[in-house]
Amino acid sequence: MGRFRKQHHEVPGLNMAAMPDLIFTVLFFFMIVTHMRQVRPMVHYEIPQGTELEKSRKAGMVYLFIGQPVDEQGRVTSREMRLQLNDRIVTLEELGQAISEERAQMPEAERQQMVVSIRADRTTEMGIINDVKQELRKVGALRINYSATSRSLQQHSATSRSPQKHN
Repeated sequence: MGRFRKQHHEVPGLNMAAMPDLIFTVLFFFMIVTHMRQVRPMVHYEIPQGTELEKSRKAGMVYLFIGQPVDEQGRVTSREMRLQLNDRIVTLEELGQAISEERAQMPEAERQQMVVSIRADRTTEMGIINDVKQELRKVGALRINYSATSRSLQQHSATSRSPQKHN
C-alpha cells in the first residue's frame, strides 16, 4: 500500500506579470476616447436640430452660448437669456470687447481663421441672434457657425408640416 500515498498539490499562484501592461493599455484607451470639455456652460441651452450639417474644425474657435443662466447644480435660475463667451458671462454691450480680447490671445495664424460658434437655445428669439450678429460684425468677426444636432430626413419630413426658409 505504499504506492497510494496522498499527495498534496497546491494551486499555482496567478501570474501578475502582465497586469501593469493591461492597466496601462486600458488607461491609454480611455485617455484617447474621452472628450475633455474645454468650456463649462453656465447657461442652459437645447441645440436645435438640422439636416444639412458639417463638422467644424477646432483651431481658432470661440464658443458663444445663448441660453438661460444656471447654478452650480445645473438648475435654471432665470428665464432671461444670457450670453456666455467661452468661460464667462457677458452682456450684449460687452460682447464686441470680449471678442477682441479673445482674438488678441490667439496665435497669429488662428486670428485670421477665427470662427465664432453660436450655440443658442432652440427657443432663443431671432432678435437676440440678430443683435449678436450685429455686435460681431462691428468687431470684424465675420465667420460664424451655428451649432445643431443631427436629424434624419425621415424625422424631418414627419415633423415639419410646411417648408420654412432659414437664413
